[in-house]
Amino acid sequence: MKHLVVLGGGISGYGSAILAKKEGFEVFLSDRGRIADRYKQKLEEWEVPYEEGAHNEERILAADEVVKSPGIPDSAPIVRKIRERGIPVISEMEFAGRYMGSAKCICITGSNGKTTTTSLIYKILRDAGLNVALGGNIGESFAYSVATGQYDWYVLELSSFQLDGMFHFGAHIGLLMNITPDHLDRYDYCFQNYIDSKMRITQNQGEADFFIFSGDDAVIGAELKKRPLTSHLLPFTAMEKGSSEGAHYDGSNCSVKVGDKHLTLDTEKMQIKGLHNCYNTMAAAMAALAAGIPAEQITRSIYAFSPVEHRLEPVKEVDGVLWINDSKATNVDSVWYALESMTRPVVWIAGGTDKGNDYEPLKEFARKKVHTLVCMGLDNTKLIQAFTDVIPKVVSTTSLDAAMLAARQAAQSGDVVLLSPACASFDLFKNYENRGELFKQWVVEHA
Repeated sequence: MKHLVVLGGGISGYGSAILAKKEGFEVFLSDRGRIADRYKQKLEEWEVPYEEGAHNEERILAADEVVKSPGIPDSAPIVRKIRERGIPVISEMEFAGRYMGSAKCICITGSNGKTTTTSLIYKILRDAGLNVALGGNIGESFAYSVATGQYDWYVLELSSFQLDGMFHFGAHIGLLMNITPDHLDRYDYCFQNYIDSKMRITQNQGEADFFIFSGDDAVIGAELKKRPLTSHLLPFTAMEKGSSEGAHYDGSNCSVKVGDKHLTLDTEKMQIKGLHNCYNTMAAAMAALAAGIPAEQITRSIYAFSPVEHRLEPVKEVDGVLWINDSKATNVDSVWYALESMTRPVVWIAGGTDKGNDYEPLKEFARKKVHTLVCMGLDNTKLIQAFTDVIPKVVSTTSLDAAMLAARQAAQSGDVVLLSPACASFDLFKNYENRGELFKQWVVEHA
C-alpha cells in the first residue's frame, strides 16, 4: 500500500487526506500549527490519522509521496528534508486531478482578478444547470469535491503556489488574467521565477483545449513569443482590437467571440464596474462560451452578478461618505485598478506586510484622486517615503482602530474611504478576509 503524507491541515490538506483515504492510500496528515475543529471532525469521520503542533519527521520521511498545502513555503525545514530524500512533493490540484475521471476543469490564475472571474464563471455554469463544483483558492477543497461528489465540471481558482506543485494536471480551459509582481518573497525576489510559475497554467494543454489571456499584458505577450502553444488561444483586450476571435472592450460594450459563437455586453447593465471588471467579465464570458453555454444565458448571469466580498465591496454610506472594502487588494496592481475606478475624492487606507512593492505605478492616480493616505501597519516607512510628496496628507497608524478614526476624521461628504492595502495582512490580521471583516464591522458600528 502506497504511503502518502499530507502537509498542512487546512482546507487543501483535509480534502487531500480524505481523497487519499478513499483511494486506498495509507495516509497521514501533519500540521505544525493547530487544525480547525471542523477539519479535525472530518478527518476523524474518515478515520484519517493526523497530528498537530509538531511534525513527526520519521513518519513524514517514510512517505512515498507528499501533498503540500500551498501556504507552506519550499523553504520550510520539513519540506527541504523531504526533497533531500527524493520524495515527490505535489499540490492538491495534481493529486485530485488523477481521480476526476471524465470531468473537465476551468482553471483561473493571475496576479489579480482571479476570485471575481472564478466566481462569475461558476455562477454562469451553475445558472445554466451544469453539474459544477467550485474549488482551489475559494469554495470547497477540490480534492474533497472529487472524493465525495460526481461532478461534470470543476471551476478552480489557482495561486502560483498551487501551480508550482502541478506536473501532469492540465486545464481544459485555462485563464491567465495578468502577471504583475507579487509574492516575490516566495520566488527569491526574482520576477521571472514568478512569471514561470504563472505560465504553468498552459502546461499539458493540447489542441482541444482553450487558453484565455490578457492581450494587453506585455509580460504575457513576451512569454507567448517564447512558448509556442497548441491550445486554442483567446485574448481579451481593451486596447487595440486583435484577432477575429477573443474579446474586446471599446469603452462602452464588450464584444466576445469564440468560434462561431458570440455575444455583446452592455457594461452599463453590469453590477461590477471599472476597467478591471471588464477584463474579468470578458474572460469569464469566453470561458463559458468555450464550455458550450448559450450566449443568452451567459449575458443574463453576467448582468445579475454582484461584486465579490472584499473586492471593491461597498459597505455603507454615512453622512455622504462611502466606505469601500477592497481588502483583497494585496498588491500594487490590484490597487491600481481600485484607484482607477474611483470617481469621488479618496481617503485611502493602505499598508501591512510589504511584499517587495514598487509604488511608482500608483502615484499618478494618487496625485489626482487621493487627498489623504492613512497607513495601517507595524512598519509604514516605505509607504510614507513613497507618497509624502504625492498625497497632501499622510497619516501613520499601527492599528485598525487608529486607522479608521484617522480616516473618519479626514473624510468629508462626497468622499470615498477606500481600504485597498497593497500589502499582505499578516502583521495585524489573520488574513485579508479577517482584515476586511473587521473593517466592515468598524464601519457598521462606528462610522
